[in-house]
Amino acid sequence: MDIILSNVDGTPIYEQIVRQIKAKIVGGELQPGEALPSMRLLAKELRISVITTKRAYEELEREGFIISQTGRGSFVAPVGVELLKEEQLRRVEAHLEEAAKAAHLGNLEKDAFLEIAAAVFEEGI
Repeated sequence: MDIILSNVDGTPIYEQIVRQIKAKIVGGELQPGEALPSMRLLAKELRISVITTKRAYEELEREGFIISQTGRGSFVAPVGVELLKEEQLRRVEAHLEEAAKAAHLGNLEKDAFLEIAAAVFEEGI
């Protein structure tokens, strides 16, 4: 599994793993029922502690993205449409917060910010 970890990123390693696996599930790269690498294998591939991968998998399971079965492994959960929508909304909100901060720093008026956002939205379709 392609997961890229950054030591310069202030985000804890387990959160980086969670974020990237969630992105793969939401983006359709990982399908419901698909097996994830074992915690040990993922830890070995990423050259990190098994405790770190265990924490990431526990977080993913708590949020409903994966199902872990003793003796069988961890699998992508049959994620509901609402869960996917909620995750996408969180991502959009996070990006909009960053854009709003940048707009405030640049003393951009609300109407100009909204105009830019509308134009970007239309171009993305």
